[in-house]
Amino acid sequence: MILFDRVTKKYKKKGAVLERINLHVEPKEFVVLVGESGAGKSTLLKLLTREEKPTGGKIIVGGIDYERLKDKDIPFLRRKIGVVFQDFKLLSNRTVFENVAFALEIVGMSNKEIRHTVPKVLNIVGLKSKADSYPSELSGGERQRVAIARAIVRQPKILIADEPTGNLDPKHAWDVIKVLEKINRYGTTVLLTTHNRDIVNKLKRRVVTIKDGKLSSDRARSEYKL
Repeated sequence: MILFDRVTKKYKKKGAVLERINLHVEPKEFVVLVGESGAGKSTLLKLLTREEKPTGGKIIVGGIDYERLKDKDIPFLRRKIGVVFQDFKLLSNRTVFENVAFALEIVGMSNKEIRHTVPKVLNIVGLKSKADSYPSELSGGERQRVAIARAIVRQPKILIADEPTGNLDPKHAWDVIKVLEKINRYGTTVLLTTHNRDIVNKLKRRVVTIKDGKLSSDRARSEYKL
């Protein structure tokens, strides 16, 4: 569960980037977050991952009240939240398997557990046959699916997909969206940000629109209209 209760974020030079945002996302929900560049979407996601702190209001995620969250507990929180970016952020000198395994290595998982877990996750994103390939040998869509595998390998409760199809052609974009829907069916809450109107309209999911730092609309299965 994600709860933003009258959340405001201000910066000294910019003023209010987000203003009194009220947002409630149920567990296992799939929500599309839209808005023009500079509307405040990225700031909202940074508040969710605790990269930024709100100026006012309350944020609760999975029963964790961010007001009471200590700095030493932030890594634990972030293990519950997987993040996928537009530009993949893969390690070019590591194979697909090694890129996904890296997320488990940094939290101290044993080699035995890694060998057991990674193939299962690669199977979910349709890349089990590419385990020994390097990022340079993959298409853009395949690289993004590796990034998704890396984000979900620790079984987060929430997956943030921040413009994951921004650099992809329509076919590869839909391959990525289908993977996100599959992950959602497994029980992970998905937050997708996108500027792609075709994707939003065909997905027919809940659409939350941010405009000028405010939540301007929140509609189930709505058309994408900005």
